[in-house]
Amino acid sequence: MLFESILYYGADFRFHTGDVAVEGGCIASVRPRECTPCAMLLPGLVDIHLHGNSGVDFSEASPAGLCRMARFLAAHGTTSFSAASLTLPEQQLAAAYHTAAEFCAAPPEDAAALRGITMEGPFFSHGKCGAQNPAYLRAPDPAMVSRLQQAAGGRIRIVCVAPELPGAHALIQSVAATGVAVSVAHTEADYDAACAAFAAGATHVTHLYNAMPPLLHRAPGVIGAAAECPQVTAELIADGIHVHPSAVRAAFRLFGEGRICLISDALSACGMPDGDYTLGGQAIRVCGARATLADGTLAGSVATLFDCMKNAVRFGIPAEEAVRAASHTPARVLGVDGEIGAIREGLLADLLLCSMDWALQSVYIRGLQVAAY
Repeated sequence: MLFESILYYGADFRFHTGDVAVEGGCIASVRPRECTPCAMLLPGLVDIHLHGNSGVDFSEASPAGLCRMARFLAAHGTTSFSAASLTLPEQQLAAAYHTAAEFCAAPPEDAAALRGITMEGPFFSHGKCGAQNPAYLRAPDPAMVSRLQQAAGGRIRIVCVAPELPGAHALIQSVAATGVAVSVAHTEADYDAACAAFAAGATHVTHLYNAMPPLLHRAPGVIGAAAECPQVTAELIADGIHVHPSAVRAAFRLFGEGRICLISDALSACGMPDGDYTLGGQAIRVCGARATLADGTLAGSVATLFDCMKNAVRFGIPAEEAVRAASHTPARVLGVDGEIGAIREGLLADLLLCSMDWALQSVYIRGLQVAAY
């Protein structure tokens, strides 16, 4: 298959005109040349933080539901994902993780690839639990992570923790030593506590700005500490609800190139009509683009990652950086940037064909067309 006369997003994180050839499910050649492009070719998007879509929540441990989730993602431009679990009892998490392992053993061809599991909870602060169920919060427990990693068949790639909790540093050091990313999340940590967490091995921040203290001039908190550590990446929900466009622009400037991961943080209500749903045993209501608990607390999004990427561009983020933040950087966080996340010879042909005005036209996974519009 040959994509001719296109504007493609190159491995140097810049757009070029030329041709891209695909053979055997991989990118066979990338040939830059002067031409008038008829379409854009982007790497498939990688969402490292979503809970569900199309009425399905990953934490429900439904094999059919996980397939439905993955097919929905593929149809909307996300070709790889890390499914995020919720703050729930260990046995429920183990069931969901076992379902993920089974899915990976026999993945459907027309679905997004499950590249990991994001363990969002239960090691969080009560004061910043957000839409996580406070009934199931618990102290950091490295042994619990180890047991769940076994249930997942080694697929946990991100473990979230509030670093100010007793035992958090032992968990950070233990998990980081296995090569799994540790993310600071749902936390009341101040600047010093956050710096200590990054020194101990944490390398990521969950949904920047949300469920953490704000950046203040005398109390820079997690945001200030993370920005100063070049090894730390940060997630950002650019759905237009969770983070103001000005704060989106500020985050990209503060962290610099290649350190922001756009995420959807999508709920089971993504792709569904307005109405009442549940999240980790709690009732949520969706009205338009906003999902909230009964008390008005934001409860994740109903956006796709493709929506968030386009929003970022609309908010003023350079297109090159927005695409990178939705593809290569999250792939790097998961440790799979040697397989996906860029248009480069030898990588898997997970690709999005878009019109010049960012309308999604076709989605390819391993060179197979899985959606067309």
